[in-house]
Amino acid sequence: MKISKHAIRLFTVATGLVASSAVTVLAQQRGTQDHITIDATAPTTPFPHFWEKTFGSGRAILALRDSYRQDIRAVRQATGFESVRFHGILMDEVGLYDPDRMTKNPGLAAEKANDASQYNFSYVDQIYDGLLKDGVRPFVELSFMPRKMAADPSITQSFFYKPVVSPPVDYVKWDAMITALAQHLVERYGMEEVAAWKFEVWNEPNLDFWGGTPKQDTYWQLYDHTARAIKSVSPRLQIGGPSTAQAAWVPDFLKHVAAEHVPVDFVSTHVYANDLAKDVFGTDEDIPRDVMVYRSVKKVHDQIVASSLPKLPLIFSEYNASYANEPDVTDSPYIGPWLANTIRLCDGLTDSMDYWAFSDVFEEQGVVRSPFYGGFGLIAADNIPKASYNDFLLLHKLGTRRLKLDSDSALATTDGNGALTIALWNYAPPSGTGASYTKPSTPIGPDKHFSLDLPQTASAAVSLWRVDETHSNAVAVFDSMGRPPADLTPAQVAQLKQGGALAAPEHPAFTNHRVEVTVPAHGLVVLTFTR
Repeated sequence: MKISKHAIRLFTVATGLVASSAVTVLAQQRGTQDHITIDATAPTTPFPHFWEKTFGSGRAILALRDSYRQDIRAVRQATGFESVRFHGILMDEVGLYDPDRMTKNPGLAAEKANDASQYNFSYVDQIYDGLLKDGVRPFVELSFMPRKMAADPSITQSFFYKPVVSPPVDYVKWDAMITALAQHLVERYGMEEVAAWKFEVWNEPNLDFWGGTPKQDTYWQLYDHTARAIKSVSPRLQIGGPSTAQAAWVPDFLKHVAAEHVPVDFVSTHVYANDLAKDVFGTDEDIPRDVMVYRSVKKVHDQIVASSLPKLPLIFSEYNASYANEPDVTDSPYIGPWLANTIRLCDGLTDSMDYWAFSDVFEEQGVVRSPFYGGFGLIAADNIPKASYNDFLLLHKLGTRRLKLDSDSALATTDGNGALTIALWNYAPPSGTGASYTKPSTPIGPDKHFSLDLPQTASAAVSLWRVDETHSNAVAVFDSMGRPPADLTPAQVAQLKQGGALAAPEHPAFTNHRVEVTVPAHGLVVLTFTR
């Protein structure tokens, strides 16, 4: 996650950017009505659920909390996600590295004074054991610097927990620690398991998360040592980078690893929908939130294809609609249409897009006091599901084969067995931006009316689920409470959980092969058609 001083801007809705289609759109009036004909027997393309393979989370040590583990189970049940990425597995609070361990503990004097005595894997094991027990693999971001290994321990980043971001004082020590960690993980969990993990070198070295000077050259040094240390344990272990913010450095990174013959198994980078065009593209454009992530993914995808390593997988290991704490964005139903449109556009361009984050058990800006402060998670403090949790829950229902549509507000999928699932949405910009919440005094935008014609679909039972301002939205309940600032009572928490639960499905009429659906602004709808 990154911190920036950029101003938050209100973006307008972008038009255009529609996919080519073998499915006919009979009539379309953007913003008010879509009349779409869907042939469920038409050719399809693979539609892997790349948006729900991996999630980010608060730093490593938080994984020992019961609230964290409750949230990971809830999101795992909703999405079936495979792995979680977090900062700080090397930090002092996890306790991995301590070269003075023997002198501080006389009981260890009888041990042989070898390098292994410097490492304590107790919390590392508890963290990873807990993830694996819940069916989630680690996506191992190798960060941040242990204080006693730092060239300058005073170089810290501004997060609440003040991570040390200095380069190592001695790369021999760094290499030994990374090698010892990888060896330990293979010994504890087995090669077949750990070979399925991803190891990523550091976090956003182009920002204040890396204290090396110059940043790029010193990061190359860190990457080279880390990648070679990981591969010294086994060539089967997967390593990648540069894990940059703002979709940066990828061409330079690929040139470097190719020229120096440094191992690399995947490319990782980050972007947020309110990043500025000058930072991501070097231009003065105003790129709207609903297309910024897509354009960034497309840029990096094309950079990889044009490189000497064109087959490398691309992982956006952080993304979200906002890098700031904006309640009207990440706490609100806005996320549903934004997310669905991002999925529509990014399909086929990336192996994985890792939403930051699955939970607001999270302390980058300090200890959470209110459940709705613009946190990044799908689940707010006190295990309260947000609208975004329900958005992911609904989009998980999509099938694994995609039907092409000439619409910027719909996805149609099948599961290969004849079942049809359709997502519809009504995108509008956020009702407000910045750290303060703005309850809309007027409608956010006009309703969108969809007429769906399915001439090849026989009589079917239709189920329809909604997330919008009045459905599956805990913030609406929070508003009715007067938005208490902190210290919610158990009764209030229970009420918010109930309000945040997914609303019961509707069953609209499917008459003459047609379904009519109205979706309000910031609304997401998913329909399933079962025989």
